[in-house]
Amino acid sequence: MSQPAEILIGCGEWGFRDLPLEEHFAIAARLGFKVMEFGIGGGQPGRLPESLAPSQIEAFVDLCHRHQITTPFCCLENDFTLPDAAAHDRMLQRTLDQIELAQELGATHVRLFTGFTPIGAMTPAIWSRMLAAFNAADELCQSLGLVIAIETHGKIELRNGVAHHTHTVTTDRDALARLVKSLPETVMFNYDPGNLKAVEPDDHRYALDLIGDRIDYCHLKDWRRSADGWEAVAIGDDDLDYARLLPQLPYRGILLIEYEPTADVEAGIKRSLDYLTRAGIDWAFGR
Repeated sequence: MSQPAEILIGCGEWGFRDLPLEEHFAIAARLGFKVMEFGIGGGQPGRLPESLAPSQIEAFVDLCHRHQITTPFCCLENDFTLPDAAAHDRMLQRTLDQIELAQELGATHVRLFTGFTPIGAMTPAIWSRMLAAFNAADELCQSLGLVIAIETHGKIELRNGVAHHTHTVTTDRDALARLVKSLPETVMFNYDPGNLKAVEPDDHRYALDLIGDRIDYCHLKDWRRSADGWEAVAIGDDDLDYARLLPQLPYRGILLIEYEPTADVEAGIKRSLDYLTRAGIDWAFGR
């Protein structure tokens, strides 16, 4: 299969979570990036708080201008599969508030999760609340000119220093197919094939046949076996073959390098870029 036309690359934010926000921009600019992801909520030092004063919004915009980096992709921390209905309602309202903040900060896309309830524990009531929440979030996003991108992500538990992945709505094939059919067509997906690999390593379809035409956001990373679980690694550090996968990807927007380990985040991102070149993938920094 021939390689796709030049792909455009941006910088994901999760590996920066322990660093002050200004360092995110400095590292991304030093590596050559023009587009960077940012996050709201979650409590990490590298994330923006859930509410900002006008002066804090201005400071964020100033960082973008000083480093000549745009930040259209915003990660929010939500779970629309909480078993408790009252907790779910609070989660939805918090998420809607953060969507409005993301728009004030200049985002065009908001990464959301379905949630982290294992697929075997998804009751009809949880399904109903989850779908209603996405309808409400999408209605708000449509009014603000934003696009929702639901990340393909399992439930992750850390045990003995390694990650253990369990199927959720966005990794179980039957549930994902149901989700796609149940959501408004304006709700898109954040495609993370590394996460899909870690929960179902023998399925090399990576759900492209289910969500290929609904992808509007993308994380590039890999997971590698470690003891009885997994460790997050750079693309090229294990066997997820992006040289084979990327030509099948209908999405032609910016793909975000998501290197998750914090100890060597700059080196890991650089290693990811080197892999793209080594694999013969025609790429450039997106703008």
